[in-house]
Amino acid sequence: MTSSTPAGNKDIREVAISLDQVSKWYGSFQVLQNVNLNVRVGERIVIAGPSGSGKSTMIRCINWLEQHQSGRIVVDGIELTSNYRNVDAVRKEVGMVFQHFNLFPHLTILENCTLAPIWVKKQSKKDADAVAFEFLEKVRIADQAHKFPGQLSGGQQQRVAIARALCMRPKVLLFDEPTSALDPEMVREVLDTMVRLAEDGMTMLCVTHEMGFARQVADRVIFMDRGEILEENVPDEFFSKPRHERARAFLSQIIH
Repeated sequence: MTSSTPAGNKDIREVAISLDQVSKWYGSFQVLQNVNLNVRVGERIVIAGPSGSGKSTMIRCINWLEQHQSGRIVVDGIELTSNYRNVDAVRKEVGMVFQHFNLFPHLTILENCTLAPIWVKKQSKKDADAVAFEFLEKVRIADQAHKFPGQLSGGQQQRVAIARALCMRPKVLLFDEPTSALDPEMVREVLDTMVRLAEDGMTMLCVTHEMGFARQVADRVIFMDRGEILEENVPDEFFSKPRHERARAFLSQIIH
């Protein structure tokens, strides 16, 4: 399988995620059409495109929240199939941050962060608490550990959601429009947290309309429309000289 790194930028890093001819249907509607993508260890990918283009479906297939019907998805050497042992193994390596936080409202911030490590990784409460405080400190919200989600702003809740994902020490983080449910003044604090993660070398795939973040952080920008990857390139090239007509139309609408 050939790498999807742009021509002239050979990358010898190990492939973390590989999608090969991946397709998915909802009934008779094909939402993904023969998608091919290699993501290398430590690479930061921003996935852009109009609503309904298949962006979120693609990343949700990477941890089996959605199931593809044809093609192959391999994560950290494990192929995602209906074998739930494989699915569980992949989910332990892939964290996901959702648009609407998905925190448990009846649990404290600390309890939200320690639930999976205790139940899935069988960590002791003491060890899980220590890891949780480490990552709550990283996202600069450790002082809120004993509050409940409803007592926090949207931006704070999203930073908790990032910390919760990190508590499983994933090799890959997936972000599904992590700022789209936030008020504008809260977007920056979440993006700043994501920038720090990128600087730490986390392998990241992020579906977002925040093109400033893409310019600052992405190694590659992937442009999708109608279930296909139509263009991929380094940010400078993508934003200054988009090759595909649909990419040019998309950028003209969101960049003024």
